[in-house]
Amino acid sequence: MCGITGWVSFERDLTKETDVLESMTQAMAARGPDGAGIWCDRHAALGHRRLAIIDLAGGAQPMTATTPEGTVALSYSGEVYNFVELRGELRRRGHRFRTSSDTEVVLSAYLEWGASFVDRLTGMYAFAVWDGRTDQLLLVRDRLGIKPLYYHPTDDGILFGSEPKALLAHPAVSRTVDLDGIREIVLGVKTPGAAVWQGMRELLPGHLLTVGRAGVRDHTYWRLRAQPHTDDRATTCARVRELLRDAVREQLVADVPRCVLVSGGLDSSAIAGFASGEPTERGARLRSFSVDFVGHSEHFVPDAYNINPDAPYVRALAGHLRTDHTDLVLDPAAAADPDVRRACVTARDLPVGRGDLDHSLYLLFQAIKGHSTVALSGEGADEMFGGYWWFHDRGVSEAAGFPWLTAALGTVRQDRPYLPDDLRAALDIPEFAAQRYRDAVAETPVLDGESPGQRRARELLHLHLTRSLGGMLDRKDRLSMAVGLEVRVPFCDHRIAEYAFNIPWATHVFDGREKSVLREAARPVVPEAIRARTKSPYPMTHDPRYLRALQDQARDILAAPGHDVFTLVDASAARRAVETAPESAPHRGRHRLVLEKLLDLHVWLELYRPKLLTG
Repeated sequence: MCGITGWVSFERDLTKETDVLESMTQAMAARGPDGAGIWCDRHAALGHRRLAIIDLAGGAQPMTATTPEGTVALSYSGEVYNFVELRGELRRRGHRFRTSSDTEVVLSAYLEWGASFVDRLTGMYAFAVWDGRTDQLLLVRDRLGIKPLYYHPTDDGILFGSEPKALLAHPAVSRTVDLDGIREIVLGVKTPGAAVWQGMRELLPGHLLTVGRAGVRDHTYWRLRAQPHTDDRATTCARVRELLRDAVREQLVADVPRCVLVSGGLDSSAIAGFASGEPTERGARLRSFSVDFVGHSEHFVPDAYNINPDAPYVRALAGHLRTDHTDLVLDPAAAADPDVRRACVTARDLPVGRGDLDHSLYLLFQAIKGHSTVALSGEGADEMFGGYWWFHDRGVSEAAGFPWLTAALGTVRQDRPYLPDDLRAALDIPEFAAQRYRDAVAETPVLDGESPGQRRARELLHLHLTRSLGGMLDRKDRLSMAVGLEVRVPFCDHRIAEYAFNIPWATHVFDGREKSVLREAARPVVPEAIRARTKSPYPMTHDPRYLRALQDQARDILAAPGHDVFTLVDASAARRAVETAPESAPHRGRHRLVLEKLLDLHVWLELYRPKLLTG
């Protein structure tokens, strides 16, 4: 896993700038609690924080290889799951290995094949290679963007890091957020490449960046493509089962304790089911974890999309698979703890959280870290197999807007009730959202002759894979790495994405339900009660005590009306949210949205002191 950072400058001697590199590396200490290292040459400096997963003794970084023409150095984050096969091929080509780490395999693969070696990698990764033979930097990000990587071009080179905080630690990077950055925060849809902080970018999934004296060049090495699907229904389901079983098997490889995250839903249950058939450490039972809230069943109010609580299904799965199961049951006070909110905002570098959904996930990861270092999770299945309810609601799915936002607000028009009038006008979020949506739809690959219905299905899947999934993966990565836990996502294997994207929509819903193909593929390993269950969202507390705690914290902020947060949040809207009785406010209503955003923005402004360009 780990965190990487670095600096390339063609006009200065970076061996004299090690203190700056140390600061950039230290900024990501949480991503790598097991070790740190830096490497400096005249024009390139690499930093690394390590979370040891494979070859605990031999995988220290940055890792270098000495050649007659110069040194090649690597700072690497993530996991390449097919490293054993690659190492075998490289050995046959004459390479010798000092360690059993996948890091050394990545370095040797670059030496053997150059930048084209990325086509051979399977996994989640972000890394930097400095090639002293050519004085060129290579930055690479995995195909679906599971691991993050940010960069900031400079007049004579580039800065980069796994998280913005690493770049913000450099004295040349300004903590400025302009109107487009504020729009990204407010809209809540992760635009590929956008990093919010002015001058900073996020490397796109499936892209590599080369940096040399002639400048910076961006290259796409992978993207989703529209291809004919010729498999019949039975073959399709069998193929998905095979792909998912293989992905789970690959992603269980680790030299540290592993576990699975379960919710009682189809996606996580399928992961757990396939994982339970694989060997564990010393024959021990597979560990599983779930999260719930105190009194959730008592306070649970069913609606059209939240029909039943998770707990009974979690118990059924754990009993069926005989996992060594732990329920983390949270009190609303823990989810509302200001220290937890501060930790989540710090982890994400931005006020883009989802309230108790983020806080409970952070607390779950924190608890798991006491038992395991690697966890498998079910992110990606809904995006790939059409699992969300709005895929199947024509009123939402055919509307010209991001369907998850339309579903949340009940309208295609994107407006935010907490914005002050002058900022609302300057941001024009409805037009920003509409343009971002048009840009996303225009990117969708299609086949000649496809029906309008199939084309729209492709657009919806592509929207979710390129605009929704990125936010989910970013949330997972930041909150897990903040406590030194590696979370792997088997559904985000690029081979599954490629296959699922091209399954005809009629096959995706062949039994009249969401995720028909995945439901059938999981039949051998998932109990029937869970296979038959209607999708339920990630649990959020319905307890009015949570909203009451938010109101109490917001009162303190309202007592300081001159605070910068009120350039971003309308004080009267915040005051109305504070005065609303918790028992009468919907658990996902407007008042809760205003309070969550007020509190997140307040923490962010206090921690980061950004310069806001709101004019």
